[in-house]
Amino acid sequence: MKRYRKYILTGSFVFFAILLLVFQFWKYLNNPWTRDGKVQADIIQVTPRVSGQVVDLPIRNNQFINAGDLLFQIDPRTYQAALEEAKAQYEEALDNYRAQNKNVLAYEARIRESVATIDLAKSNINALSAEVVKTKAEYDRQRDLLPQRATSVRALQAAQAAYESTVEYRAGADASLVESMAVLEQSQAELEQAKAELGAPGADNPSVRAAFALVRQAELNLEYATVTAPVSGYVTNIDFRYGDQAVANQPALSVVDVSTFRIDGFFRETFVRRIAPGDRAIMTLMAYPDHPLEGYVESIGWGIAREDGTAGNDLLPKIDPTFDWIRLAQRIPVRIHLTNIPEKVKLRVGFTSSVLVISDSAGTGQDVSVHTQ
Repeated sequence: MKRYRKYILTGSFVFFAILLLVFQFWKYLNNPWTRDGKVQADIIQVTPRVSGQVVDLPIRNNQFINAGDLLFQIDPRTYQAALEEAKAQYEEALDNYRAQNKNVLAYEARIRESVATIDLAKSNINALSAEVVKTKAEYDRQRDLLPQRATSVRALQAAQAAYESTVEYRAGADASLVESMAVLEQSQAELEQAKAELGAPGADNPSVRAAFALVRQAELNLEYATVTAPVSGYVTNIDFRYGDQAVANQPALSVVDVSTFRIDGFFRETFVRRIAPGDRAIMTLMAYPDHPLEGYVESIGWGIAREDGTAGNDLLPKIDPTFDWIRLAQRIPVRIHLTNIPEKVKLRVGFTSSVLVISDSAGTGQDVSVHTQ
């Protein structure tokens, strides 16, 4: 028996090795795995909104910064002067608005005065009309009494003079009414013109709004001269130095957003059917082989770029030759959201990673430790 012990021990080791190999092969077939994984993150291109000389640059390349930290300062003096000029124009617009508003009020007062004058003229005309009727009756009565010698010539002449005087007063009142109505029409026309020049009242006045918009634009330009970090992350690719000219709408540097680190795994198309959003994933970075990362499948890509059939010379389709007996599986991107990153692991965009997805594990919370290197 002792003679066969070493054979039994050797056979046991071989058996367990084959069993482990079969188990690993079964796990490989049922849990999609790939070595083609990359660490990714959102890269924010910081672009100044205004141009000017850089007068402060407190950061250095590859430095960590927090959201809101100063990245660089563009010379603000030009934009401060523009703001002061815009404020002066705004104050001038307000003064013009107040003056035009006073003109409107003056024309409105003149219209009210003209209306009052017209009402008074109409009242005088009514009174004088009654007086004309009265003096006319007296004049007629005196003329009738004179042949009868019941009155004197002097009384007739006095009645005639009173009648003619009243008629003249009435004609003067009519002329005054016509003149007052003409003044009223002119005042109304001038009022409409003044209102047109004034525009909308209050804060809706177009001239005031336009001047205020210039002030707001100048304030924004002054704010844009101070460029701060939009997110927390690492500054990279600083493309200028202190004293350089920053150009509006031209990227000056990039910030790697540390809150968006993720891993994109590129799985063969034959594995995609066994991957579902929410499935657990184990990642191992080539830079940190002994510190696996954990996460879950966030999303699966719905397409990749076409290689054959794109336009070539003369806009004809370009088709690469293939071997009929070899069919290479395409790679589909799968985004992995990281949930557990070891303290010793320092993620960098572009790191290579192996990715293992535990099929049908969405929401199970199972603890699976798999070495995917």
